[in-house]
Amino acid sequence: MEIKIVNRSKHALPEYATPLSAGLDLRANLSDPVTLKSLERKLIPTGLFIELPEGYEAQIRPRSGLAIKHGISLVNTPGTIDADYRGEIGVIVINLSKEDFVINDGERICQMVIAKHERAEWIEVSELGETDRGAGGFGHTGKK
Repeated sequence: MEIKIVNRSKHALPEYATPLSAGLDLRANLSDPVTLKSLERKLIPTGLFIELPEGYEAQIRPRSGLAIKHGISLVNTPGTIDADYRGEIGVIVINLSKEDFVINDGERICQMVIAKHERAEWIEVSELGETDRGAGGFGHTGKK
């Protein structure tokens, strides 16, 4: 799949870390380092602009290494970039640890997964079909 991209960052285009990776690493595009205090969140620019084909979205997800080692995640995960969005990709990063965390220019801050999606058409009915589960949710199956 080919996707149009404008790269206004100081860094190479996003790339897959391994041949079977689902996500492309995105890098911070900063003029100065950004310090995140405990429980603080900030919008981090990437300098990237994309044009997705109709029927696709880009999902922005946390990097597991930053999460386990430093408690760094994303506030709205996965974040969705719609096919009609043309603005810069910004990443809302949050520090869930007790220590300050510094984001440096060029640091890999998240991953982006390109995913196909469907559009739903609602069919209004008076009741839904029965299942074994029914309306049970939020832990109704208990611990195993």
